[in-house]
Amino acid sequence: MPYPYKKMTQADFDYIRQVTAKDRVWVGDEIASEYYKDEMPEYGIFPPELYVEAENKEEISAILSYAYKENIPVVCRGAGTGLAGGATCKYGGIMLSVMRMNRIFPVDHKNQTITAQPGALLVDIQAAAAAEGLFYPPDPGEKTASIGGNVITNAGGMKAVRYGLTRDFVRCIEAVLPDGSIMNFSSNVVKNTTGYDVKDLIIGSEGTLCILTEVTLKLLPAPNCSCTLVMPFHSLEECADMVPKVLDLPFVPTAIEFLERELIEIVERNLHKMFPVKEGEAVLIVMYDASGKEELDRAVEAAAEAALDAGAIDCAIADTPERAGSVWAVRGAILEAMKADSVAQEECDVVVPRARIAEYVKAAKRIALSHGIRVEPCGHCGDGNIHTEMLRGEGMSDEEWKKATHESLTELYALSKELGGQLSGEHGIGNGRIEFLEEFVGPRMIALYKAIKLAFDDRLILNPGKVVEFWPDGETAAR
Repeated sequence: MPYPYKKMTQADFDYIRQVTAKDRVWVGDEIASEYYKDEMPEYGIFPPELYVEAENKEEISAILSYAYKENIPVVCRGAGTGLAGGATCKYGGIMLSVMRMNRIFPVDHKNQTITAQPGALLVDIQAAAAAEGLFYPPDPGEKTASIGGNVITNAGGMKAVRYGLTRDFVRCIEAVLPDGSIMNFSSNVVKNTTGYDVKDLIIGSEGTLCILTEVTLKLLPAPNCSCTLVMPFHSLEECADMVPKVLDLPFVPTAIEFLERELIEIVERNLHKMFPVKEGEAVLIVMYDASGKEELDRAVEAAAEAALDAGAIDCAIADTPERAGSVWAVRGAILEAMKADSVAQEECDVVVPRARIAEYVKAAKRIALSHGIRVEPCGHCGDGNIHTEMLRGEGMSDEEWKKATHESLTELYALSKELGGQLSGEHGIGNGRIEFLEEFVGPRMIALYKAIKLAFDDRLILNPGKVVEFWPDGETAAR
């Protein structure tokens, strides 16, 4: 037997149909191929043995309880927009979709929170909060991601520099453990120092510890106004040097992004989304939110003055929704444009100290080019999270591409570590980065990760082979 799991039988299929519904269960060749992978098929294409769409926590509990007893692996899937190969059935078994569990409950104004099931989409939660004059700040690029996926990967996004990550907005979680137990982690309170903070451990655990069934999120009063500034510079170094100057001002920016001219031109050429500022080899995009126009004007004036003092060619102020939209439309279209401009893509989303962004970007380009790969870095420079996008050209074979990307990634991750950075800023480890993790965190940390996994999931049935691997290269575990 290649893996330490039971191969599913007709009796297993019948049981899952019995505790859910026949029209929500698919087996073998009935399963659509889109469920074999996430948004990065490069990190593995694995067919499930059974695909089921759950409708409530009781069904999830019944499925997990049975899988736990029968030694069948289970992978939870949301919208499938992940970029680390996380929501894939690496060892076969059951793929459990929570997308039918998409209810959003009314906003709790007294506690300024909103509660939703894991299949609710981020864009719908943001809209539900906005309709009540409130604001859910976490803003990952993929708005059609499920909120469960956001929580379980601790999604970041462009506004993290001011508001933080998804973790900073999760009040409490309802979840099902691998043995079928239904648990509540924390409660809808502002302070909680009761015992270990297991809630925060679950956030970002990438589906390896439990399956979320409900999450309560903190909301904020909606900002009354916002403004986006575009600061073009002659060089990337000048652009990166501006970041600490922005952060030193007495106004906290909502987002700070950088784009090089070459990447802007890729978007313009392939998607015909035109960037409103034509000057500069690199541009810094800075957004401010404020509760009033006077506060916003002071922030914009201070940032514009600081930019010009630092050598910016200009400082364009996008002070209407239409002008700001033209800026952020280009930033949001980067991944789509790069797909149109290349045969295939690979990415690492390292995070480095903000003071070393330019150093990382320059070195990353040299590394990728030395392996025959075109690279286009961009990122959330307010928090040092750099997306290093590698693009495959027409003439490169599959084997050449695989070899070149692996060698590039090895060097890029080593560079990030050398600069005091981390392996991933927001996409997670999943299956795609698991081989690089121990080099970053060391064997003692891996041992802690494994101990945590075993504390939740002693039979290793939940999303096995992600984040930590107990039997590398398909070897059967000695348990």
